[in-house]
Amino acid sequence: MESCAAVEKEVEKVINKFSAINDHSQRIIGDVISLIEKLRSSISEGNPDNKVTAGQVDVLNEALTKTKDKLQRLTTEHRDLHGTVSKVGKAIDRNFVADFTATSRTDVFQTERNVMLLNKIMAQHFYRQGMDDVADALIKESGLPAEDIVPEPYAELHRIWEAIHTGNLAPALDWAGRYSAELDARNSTLEFKLHRLAFMQILNGGVQAQTEAIAYARTNFAKFVRRFEKDIQILMGTLIYLQIGIHNSPYKYLTAPEMWIETADVFLKDACQLLGINKDSPLSVIVNAGCTALPALLNLKQVMMSRQVTGIWNGRDELPIEIDLEPENRFHSIFACPILRQQSSEDNPPMKLLCGHVISRDALNKLSNGPILKCPYCPMEQCPSDAKLIYF
Repeated sequence: MESCAAVEKEVEKVINKFSAINDHSQRIIGDVISLIEKLRSSISEGNPDNKVTAGQVDVLNEALTKTKDKLQRLTTEHRDLHGTVSKVGKAIDRNFVADFTATSRTDVFQTERNVMLLNKIMAQHFYRQGMDDVADALIKESGLPAEDIVPEPYAELHRIWEAIHTGNLAPALDWAGRYSAELDARNSTLEFKLHRLAFMQILNGGVQAQTEAIAYARTNFAKFVRRFEKDIQILMGTLIYLQIGIHNSPYKYLTAPEMWIETADVFLKDACQLLGINKDSPLSVIVNAGCTALPALLNLKQVMMSRQVTGIWNGRDELPIEIDLEPENRFHSIFACPILRQQSSEDNPPMKLLCGHVISRDALNKLSNGPILKCPYCPMEQCPSDAKLIYF
């Protein structure tokens, strides 16, 4: 945030400079126009034979000199503006890193498996965005087996989501009606919020839409009275302000664009949960997590390079320190072995013993005494091979 604030400070200077130059240039141009108009008037009132007198020549030369001086001042101010603008670029270079190669692993995409995985999540992302033609072209050109891409019911959801953003509620209301029972079972607010937007849309028609709005409320709000009684009362209160307009009433927030954005997000979230698909594509999750971790990775890499210990990074599949990626990027619990006090990994996964206690595979191997393993937490003896790999 400090870096953004530093750049924003320079940008504000540029904006202020633009504003000052604009005001000054308008005044100068206005002065020049007035000067020329007076000069033209003076010349037109001169001799009938259109001959310019010596006095008029002096006035003309003086006007030209003043005009050149004013133009020179504008040129100087414009030149100074370039310096102010260039400081923004310098502030960006000074506060942000342009080259992120220091945090990358060159060997990551050298295996065919990793390349195919990347192509797969890219194709899935394009399908989610409704860009079916791009996804099909990627699958064809990359040689990705079509059967590896399981079509998700996301195309319809994306179209409905876009329709809400454009003010078209019909597709969303139709979808919510089809899944009404499932949404109620999940205690979802989606269906009510859609009908609330539809009701407010009708009220935008003014006093002449009052009868239609009341009929819509009677038809669609009855099922929501138990859960949303207060909200429905608020909606009914909007009717008294139809004469002056909802936008001039205490209920104008109900017509704000934020209400549509919120409802669209609720639709996407509830629909994805209902259909058992992720709200965000794997590619979006990876990119967002990478952007969150990037500052810490850059600092870590600089420290490691200064101490000449970069091999710690390149030689392992884990980082030397933990980087907080915020709660929304935590998808499962992390197991720490109570014996070795180490976090589990792919090479050292958690193992469940017959007695129910869990330790890491390294701890299992160290505690094993031939074919016998005694649990470190209970007296039960068992065979090490009976331990099962578990996933969190």
